[in-house]
Amino acid sequence: MPVFSGVWTAIVTPFKDGVLDENTFERHVEFQVAGGVDGIMPASTTSEAITMSREERLREIELAIKFAKGRIGVIAGTGSSNTAEVIAFTREVEKLGVQGCLVNTPAYNKPSQEGLFQHFKAIAAATKLPVMVYNVPSRSVVNLLPETVARIADACPNVVAIKEASGNIVQISNVKRLAPRIDLLSGDDGMTLPVLVVGGVGIVSVLSNVVPKQIGEVIKLYNKGDLTGARKVHERLLPLFDAMFAETSPSPVKYAASKLGFGDGSVRLPLVPCTEPLRKKIDAILKDLGLL
Repeated sequence: MPVFSGVWTAIVTPFKDGVLDENTFERHVEFQVAGGVDGIMPASTTSEAITMSREERLREIELAIKFAKGRIGVIAGTGSSNTAEVIAFTREVEKLGVQGCLVNTPAYNKPSQEGLFQHFKAIAAATKLPVMVYNVPSRSVVNLLPETVARIADACPNVVAIKEASGNIVQISNVKRLAPRIDLLSGDDGMTLPVLVVGGVGIVSVLSNVVPKQIGEVIKLYNKGDLTGARKVHERLLPLFDAMFAETSPSPVKYAASKLGFGDGSVRLPLVPCTEPLRKKIDAILKDLGLL
């Protein structure tokens, strides 16, 4: 039985006057619960964790747990490019009562495959939490290869899942082949259906900030054996997939969420709000989906 499966929302952080808007965050968590997601991921990439202080990240995680009220899971983003800092922060988060932690491949310092293995091994050894590894070469520059994932899976019993965002379906399939013990989740909304076909069990989703029910429907239909139905929902969402990543995420999804009443769409520098042409495109897509 998968430890983490279904839809996990990489939840956006609503800001008001530059600080976390706790009331809006609570409403957005309620929207996720009503949308049937399996869990949320605060302090993630989509949450803009990289531009949040340690205290802000802890506060968001605490609020996520408080607002979820045990109805859905909470996996906290604890990754960074500093292994010692990841260990210290993960240990702190472990005390809060999350269901697991999400740890991304380090960015900027460009570790080798051996370095990546040692990074995740050290983190996993330092916590009792279930760990979800996050491979995201488009942001971190380094690519966690299937052979390295297999080494991590063999050496670290509490590494239970991988969020795979390489965009390479052959690589993703090899991850499942070489590391069958750990759960495979898509890290890219547009790849959810192909990842399910090669053995995936879910998605860590950006789009579920806006369309949680529809993202869940793709997985439910696939699991029922209705590939045609799943494909139709997937295709219906393709314009939204494209728009949400037409400019640097999470700016587009924060704008889309703002149109549904969740925040003002603002992001922290060095990110900027999405452009007017993209806003108009998103408006049209949301209207076509019946959301406006």
